[in-house]
Amino acid sequence: MSNFPIFCSKDVLLINFCLESNEVLKLKFEKLQKMIISCVNPASIMDFLFQEDVIGADDMGSLLRFRDDPQQRCKELLTLLHESENPQAFVQLYTAIKAESHLQWLTDRIGNQQVNVCFKERKGLSVLRT
Repeated sequence: MSNFPIFCSKDVLLINFCLESNEVLKLKFEKLQKMIISCVNPASIMDFLFQEDVIGADDMGSLLRFRDDPQQRCKELLTLLHESENPQAFVQLYTAIKAESHLQWLTDRIGNQQVNVCFKERKGLSVLRT
C-alpha cells in the first residue's frame, strides 16, 4: 500500500493511510470496536489515558464501576473517547495500546485497517465512512 495521496478531484485528496490523524484513528477504532470490546481489558489503558489527561477523575470513577465486567468497561471507555472533545483522544488511545506488548496484534490490525478520508482545501477534514 502506498503512503502517497491519490488525487480524486481538483480540490479533494483521497488518503488510505494516515495514522497521524485523530479523526482517521477514531474511524479505525469505530470499525474495530466490537473486536476491541471482546478482546481488550482496558485497565492499563485507562491509567495511561488518565495520566495523559485524556480522561478525568470523574471518568475514571465511572469506569471503575465496571471493575467486574472488562467488556462493559471497555465499551464505556470507547464511548467516552468518542464523545470527548480532546483533539488527541484516539492518538493517545493508539499510543496506550501500542505500549502494551500483548496488544501488538491490535496495533497491526489498526495499521492495516482501510479508511477513506477526504481533505477539502482549507475546509478541514471530512471522513468518509466505508
